[in-house]
Amino acid sequence: MSQEHPFAPFVRILGKGKNGSRSLTRDEARTAMGMILDEQVEPEQLGAFLMLIRMKEEAPEELQGFAEAVRERLRIPAGIEVSLDWSSYAGKKRRLPWFLLAALALANQGVRIFMHGARGHTPGRIYTEDVLAEFGILPERDWQGVERSLEARHFAFMSIDTLVPRLGNIIQLRPVLGLRSPVHTLCRLLNPLAAACCIDGVFHPPYAPMHQKTAQLLGTRYSLTIRGDGGEAEMKPDSDTELHWVRGANLDHEYWPRLYNQRMVREEQLGPADLRRFWRGEIDHAYGEGAVISTLAAALRLLSQEDHARSTTEWIDQARECWNARDIDRY
Repeated sequence: MSQEHPFAPFVRILGKGKNGSRSLTRDEARTAMGMILDEQVEPEQLGAFLMLIRMKEEAPEELQGFAEAVRERLRIPAGIEVSLDWSSYAGKKRRLPWFLLAALALANQGVRIFMHGARGHTPGRIYTEDVLAEFGILPERDWQGVERSLEARHFAFMSIDTLVPRLGNIIQLRPVLGLRSPVHTLCRLLNPLAAACCIDGVFHPPYAPMHQKTAQLLGTRYSLTIRGDGGEAEMKPDSDTELHWVRGANLDHEYWPRLYNQRMVREEQLGPADLRRFWRGEIDHAYGEGAVISTLAAALRLLSQEDHARSTTEWIDQARECWNARDIDRY
């Protein structure tokens, strides 16, 4: 009889039947993800492992262990400081990624933002990496490039294909497996540069508290998970938006009221060039303006860290000031 593969016990823990299976512990998850990252698993094991976790849904302690394994293998030069980590992995299907303008407006005010994401895993979606080209921004290929972009424009984007190539490869398995895998969740929570503030988005309701608790376990001081449009960190101006906050030891959950009382008609075709034209004030776009302002307001509240006494209306007013102060000739 051949010897059992070292990764087999992790598959067995997850798949040992209705009454025998359980979630991985933090240490088990860290070891398992380490083996995956180091390519010490067979393809059959990887597929089984990912889908078994997908069926039961990830536990925060599992995601904590996964993220720790990734962080242990990152080789990031000391001294790269950012104020906000912004993950973008879902892509947009029915609306343009207006949240990108909110991020660039913050960067225009001097907030140092590191954004990371993936592209191409789901047909018919617009991904941040593709839209950035409209603004003359290219994904960074190394950490020296990240430093240069942060110094030049206070904003840098890196693809998960560069950040953690192994995870990028696994994300692209979605068409093969037919489902998103836990890696989609993991990547959103990596915060590789240890920013004090993190913002991410989800689509399915159960994932928001999962992200919230995992961020806290990973030591993130301040985070915001938005149940946003298309699963990105983008507020919906024509619908109340569910927000999950981490504020130190406190976990909070609330709904921010919509800016517009009526649902707004979606465009039949999405033109990414409209994002830059809107930034430059060349076109009006009611939905886009509402999405940018409300997303910007939530991000400003996150960045304030301890200042949560102000009303939603006050944050919206501050967001309008920030947006109106943007350099329209910057892009």
